[in-house]
Amino acid sequence: MSIPIYQIDVFTDRPFEGNPAAVCVLTDERSAQWMQAVAGEMNLSETAFVRHVEDGFELRWFTPEVEVDLCGHATLASAHALWSHDHVEVNRPIRFHTRSGVLTCVQRGDWLELDFPATPACECEPPAGLLEALRVQPTFIGKSKFDKFLVVQSPEVVRGAKPDFPRLKELIGVRGVILTSPSDDPEFDFISRYFAPGVGIDEDPVTGSAHCTLAPFWSDRLGKTSMVGYQASERGGVVRVEVAGDRVLLSGQAVTVFRGELLA
Repeated sequence: MSIPIYQIDVFTDRPFEGNPAAVCVLTDERSAQWMQAVAGEMNLSETAFVRHVEDGFELRWFTPEVEVDLCGHATLASAHALWSHDHVEVNRPIRFHTRSGVLTCVQRGDWLELDFPATPACECEPPAGLLEALRVQPTFIGKSKFDKFLVVQSPEVVRGAKPDFPRLKELIGVRGVILTSPSDDPEFDFISRYFAPGVGIDEDPVTGSAHCTLAPFWSDRLGKTSMVGYQASERGGVVRVEVAGDRVLLSGQAVTVFRGELLA
Protein backbone atom coordinates (compact mmCIF):
# COMPACT_ATOMS: atom_id res chain seq x y z
CA MET A 1 0.00 0.00 0.00
CA SER A 2 1.36 3.43 -0.97
CA ILE A 3 1.65 6.20 1.63
CA PRO A 4 0.90 9.88 0.87
CA ILE A 5 3.99 12.03 1.31
CA TYR A 6 4.35 15.78 0.99
CA GLN A 7 7.21 18.25 1.05
CA ILE A 8 6.21 21.54 2.66
CA ASP A 9 8.20 24.77 2.90
CA VAL A 10 7.42 26.28 6.30
CA PHE A 11 7.66 29.76 7.86
CA THR A 12 7.39 31.28 4.40
CA ASP A 13 4.65 32.21 1.92
CA ARG A 14 6.64 31.22 -1.16
CA PRO A 15 8.30 28.00 -2.35
CA PHE A 16 12.03 27.34 -1.98
CA GLU A 17 12.36 29.53 1.11
CA GLY A 18 11.75 28.84 4.79
CA ASN A 19 12.39 25.35 6.13
CA PRO A 20 11.39 22.25 4.14
CA ALA A 21 9.88 19.25 5.92
CA ALA A 22 8.53 15.96 4.62
CA VAL A 23 5.21 14.69 5.96
CA CYS A 24 4.10 11.04 5.71
CA VAL A 25 0.42 10.36 6.46
CA LEU A 26 0.21 6.81 7.83
CA THR A 27 -2.82 4.54 8.07
CA ASP A 28 -1.14 1.99 10.36
CA GLU A 29 1.72 1.81 12.84
CA ARG A 30 5.28 1.67 11.54
CA SER A 31 8.49 0.89 13.37
CA ALA A 32 10.90 3.59 14.45
CA GLN A 33 13.56 1.87 12.34
CA TRP A 34 11.40 2.23 9.21
CA MET A 35 10.64 5.89 9.99
CA GLN A 36 14.32 6.61 10.52
CA ALA A 37 15.12 5.00 7.17
CA VAL A 38 12.52 7.15 5.41
CA ALA A 39 13.90 10.28 7.10
CA GLY A 40 17.37 9.35 5.90
CA GLU A 41 16.02 8.87 2.38
CA MET A 42 14.30 12.27 2.42
CA ASN A 43 17.48 13.86 3.82
CA LEU A 44 15.70 16.98 5.12
CA SER A 45 16.18 18.53 8.54
CA GLU A 46 12.94 16.84 9.65
CA THR A 47 10.51 14.22 8.36
CA ALA A 48 7.19 14.01 10.22
CA PHE A 49 4.98 10.92 10.52
CA VAL A 50 1.31 11.44 11.37
CA ARG A 51 -1.24 8.75 12.11
CA HIS A 52 -4.89 9.23 13.02
CA VAL A 53 -5.85 8.27 16.58
CA GLU A 54 -9.11 8.64 18.46
CA ASP A 55 -8.95 12.37 19.29
CA GLY A 56 -6.35 13.64 16.83
CA PHE A 57 -3.07 12.43 15.39
CA GLU A 58 0.05 10.74 16.67
CA LEU A 59 3.04 12.78 15.48
CA ARG A 60 6.72 11.81 15.46
CA TRP A 61 9.71 13.72 14.09
CA PHE A 62 12.99 12.37 12.69
CA THR A 63 16.13 14.06 11.41
CA PRO A 64 18.23 12.03 8.97
CA GLU A 65 20.02 10.59 12.03
CA VAL A 66 17.76 10.59 15.14
CA GLU A 67 14.22 10.95 16.47
CA VAL A 68 13.69 14.28 18.28
CA ASP A 69 11.41 15.33 21.13
CA LEU A 70 10.09 18.60 19.69
CA CYS A 71 9.98 20.20 16.25
CA GLY A 72 8.03 23.30 15.30
CA HIS A 73 8.37 23.51 11.54
CA ALA A 74 7.54 19.84 10.92
CA THR A 75 4.47 20.18 13.17
CA LEU A 76 3.30 23.18 11.19
CA ALA A 77 4.06 21.28 7.97
CA SER A 78 1.97 18.35 9.23
CA ALA A 79 -1.01 20.59 9.98
CA HIS A 80 -0.68 22.28 6.58
CA ALA A 81 -0.59 18.88 4.81
CA LEU A 82 -3.62 17.59 6.71
CA TRP A 83 -5.73 20.69 6.02
CA SER A 84 -4.57 21.34 2.45
CA HIS A 85 -4.84 17.81 1.14
CA ASP A 86 -8.23 16.73 2.49
CA HIS A 87 -7.12 14.67 5.50
CA VAL A 88 -8.83 17.07 7.94
CA GLU A 89 -11.70 19.50 7.44
CA VAL A 90 -10.45 23.07 6.85
CA ASN A 91 -10.48 25.27 9.97
CA ARG A 92 -10.93 22.30 12.27
CA PRO A 93 -8.33 22.49 15.10
CA ILE A 94 -5.81 19.62 15.14
CA ARG A 95 -4.46 17.84 18.23
CA PHE A 96 -1.09 16.14 17.92
CA HIS A 97 0.03 13.53 20.46
CA THR A 98 3.82 13.77 20.69
CA ARG A 99 6.82 13.03 22.91
CA SER A 100 6.36 16.57 24.25
CA GLY A 101 2.69 16.09 25.14
CA VAL A 102 -0.41 17.23 23.28
CA LEU A 103 0.28 20.07 20.81
CA THR A 104 -2.52 21.92 19.07
CA CYS A 105 -2.68 23.84 15.80
CA VAL A 106 -5.35 26.24 14.52
CA GLN A 107 -5.75 28.36 11.40
CA ARG A 108 -5.65 32.17 11.64
CA GLY A 109 -6.33 33.31 8.09
CA ASP A 110 -3.22 32.57 6.04
CA TRP A 111 -1.21 31.80 9.20
CA LEU A 112 -1.09 28.58 11.18
CA GLU A 113 -0.71 28.85 14.96
CA LEU A 114 0.96 26.21 17.12
CA ASP A 115 0.61 26.02 20.92
CA PHE A 116 3.96 24.83 22.30
CA PRO A 117 5.54 24.63 25.76
CA ALA A 118 7.95 27.47 26.58
CA THR A 119 11.56 26.37 27.11
CA PRO A 120 13.22 29.40 28.75
CA ALA A 121 16.99 29.65 29.03
CA CYS A 122 18.83 30.05 32.30
CA GLU A 123 22.31 31.55 32.44
CA CYS A 124 25.21 29.08 32.49
CA GLU A 125 28.91 28.74 31.82
CA PRO A 126 29.86 27.57 28.32
CA PRO A 127 31.56 24.21 27.95
CA ALA A 128 35.27 24.45 27.17
CA GLY A 129 35.84 25.17 23.49
CA LEU A 130 32.27 26.19 22.64
CA LEU A 131 32.99 29.86 21.95
CA GLU A 132 36.04 28.94 19.90
CA ALA A 133 33.93 26.53 17.83
CA LEU A 134 31.23 29.16 17.31
CA ARG A 135 33.78 31.91 16.71
CA VAL A 136 31.71 34.56 18.52
CA GLN A 137 31.89 36.55 21.76
CA PRO A 138 28.44 36.52 23.38
CA THR A 139 26.93 38.98 25.84
CA PHE A 140 24.79 36.22 27.42
CA ILE A 141 25.19 32.44 27.56
CA GLY A 142 22.35 30.21 28.65
CA LYS A 143 20.91 26.74 28.34
CA SER A 144 17.33 25.66 27.70
CA LYS A 145 15.79 22.20 27.96
CA PHE A 146 17.17 21.32 24.52
CA ASP A 147 19.77 23.85 23.45
CA LYS A 148 22.62 26.18 24.27
CA PHE A 149 21.53 29.82 23.90
CA LEU A 150 23.90 32.66 23.03
CA VAL A 151 23.14 36.36 22.63
CA VAL A 152 25.53 38.55 20.64
CA GLN A 153 25.75 42.31 20.22
CA SER A 154 24.53 42.79 16.68
CA PRO A 155 22.70 41.21 13.75
CA GLU A 156 25.95 41.43 11.77
CA VAL A 157 27.52 38.94 14.19
CA VAL A 158 24.55 36.59 13.84
CA ARG A 159 24.56 36.74 10.04
CA GLY A 160 28.34 36.47 9.77
CA ALA A 161 28.86 33.53 12.14
CA LYS A 162 30.80 30.64 10.59
CA PRO A 163 30.99 27.83 13.16
CA ASP A 164 33.48 25.00 13.08
CA PHE A 165 30.81 22.30 12.73
CA PRO A 166 32.91 19.17 13.35
CA ARG A 167 34.25 20.72 16.54
CA LEU A 168 30.83 22.01 17.54
CA LYS A 169 29.35 18.53 17.17
CA GLU A 170 31.82 17.19 19.72
CA LEU A 171 31.25 19.98 22.25
CA ILE A 172 27.65 20.95 22.65
CA GLY A 173 26.27 17.85 24.41
CA VAL A 174 22.73 19.03 23.62
CA ARG A 175 20.45 19.18 20.59
CA GLY A 176 21.81 22.46 19.21
CA VAL A 177 22.85 26.08 19.63
CA ILE A 178 20.67 29.17 19.24
CA LEU A 179 22.49 32.37 18.26
CA THR A 180 20.49 35.59 18.51
CA SER A 181 20.53 39.38 18.72
CA PRO A 182 18.07 42.27 18.49
CA SER A 183 16.99 43.04 14.93
CA ASP A 184 18.18 46.02 12.90
CA ASP A 185 15.07 45.76 10.70
CA PRO A 186 11.95 47.47 12.11
CA GLU A 187 9.82 44.66 10.67
CA PHE A 188 11.32 42.22 13.21
CA ASP A 189 12.04 42.26 16.94
CA PHE A 190 14.96 39.83 16.94
CA ILE A 191 16.93 37.62 14.58
CA SER A 192 18.49 34.21 15.11
CA ARG A 193 20.29 31.26 13.61
CA TYR A 194 20.27 27.64 14.76
CA PHE A 195 23.06 25.06 14.56
CA ALA A 196 22.50 21.36 15.35
CA PRO A 197 25.37 19.20 14.06
CA GLY A 198 24.80 16.79 16.95
CA VAL A 199 21.55 15.59 15.33
CA GLY A 200 22.84 15.69 11.77
CA ILE A 201 21.91 19.28 10.83
CA ASP A 202 24.74 21.79 10.59
CA GLU A 203 22.33 24.70 10.22
CA ASP A 204 18.55 24.45 10.36
CA PRO A 205 16.91 27.01 8.02
CA VAL A 206 14.04 28.02 10.37
CA THR A 207 13.50 26.42 13.77
CA GLY A 208 10.08 26.75 15.40
CA SER A 209 11.03 25.03 18.66
CA ALA A 210 14.02 27.38 19.13
CA HIS A 211 11.49 30.21 19.31
CA CYS A 212 10.08 28.60 22.46
CA THR A 213 13.34 29.81 24.03
CA LEU A 214 13.74 33.00 22.01
CA ALA A 215 10.22 34.25 22.78
CA PRO A 216 10.42 34.34 26.61
CA PHE A 217 13.97 35.74 26.53
CA TRP A 218 13.16 38.66 24.22
CA SER A 219 9.77 39.21 25.85
CA ASP A 220 11.53 39.91 29.14
CA ARG A 221 14.10 42.24 27.52
CA LEU A 222 11.76 44.09 25.15
CA GLY A 223 8.70 44.25 27.41
CA LYS A 224 6.45 42.71 24.74
CA THR A 225 4.42 39.50 24.65
CA SER A 226 3.83 39.48 20.87
CA MET A 227 6.85 39.70 18.60
CA VAL A 228 8.13 38.74 15.16
CA GLY A 229 11.41 36.88 14.70
CA TYR A 230 13.49 36.40 11.58
CA GLN A 231 15.76 33.37 11.24
CA ALA A 232 18.71 34.59 9.18
CA SER A 233 19.73 31.37 7.42
CA GLU A 234 20.43 31.26 3.70
CA ARG A 235 16.76 30.38 3.03
CA GLY A 236 15.38 32.62 5.80
CA GLY A 237 11.99 32.55 7.47
CA VAL A 238 9.54 34.53 9.61
CA VAL A 239 8.07 33.31 12.91
CA ARG A 240 5.44 35.21 14.86
CA VAL A 241 5.50 34.49 18.59
CA GLU A 242 3.24 35.24 21.53
CA VAL A 243 4.20 34.42 25.12
CA ALA A 244 1.22 33.08 27.10
CA GLY A 245 2.42 32.05 30.56
CA ASP A 246 4.36 28.81 30.25
CA ARG A 247 3.29 28.39 26.62
CA VAL A 248 4.43 30.01 23.39
CA LEU A 249 2.15 30.48 20.39
CA LEU A 250 4.18 30.07 17.19
CA SER A 251 2.68 31.24 13.91
CA GLY A 252 3.91 30.75 10.39
CA GLN A 253 2.85 30.24 6.82
CA ALA A 254 3.48 27.19 4.63
CA VAL A 255 3.55 26.15 0.98
CA THR A 256 3.33 22.64 -0.53
CA VAL A 257 6.25 22.07 -2.90
CA PHE A 258 5.34 18.56 -4.01
CA ARG A 259 3.14 15.60 -3.14
CA GLY A 260 3.49 11.96 -4.08
CA GLU A 261 3.33 8.36 -2.88
CA LEU A 262 5.89 6.48 -0.86
CA LEU A 263 6.01 2.94 -2.28
CA ALA A 264 8.65 1.29 -0.08
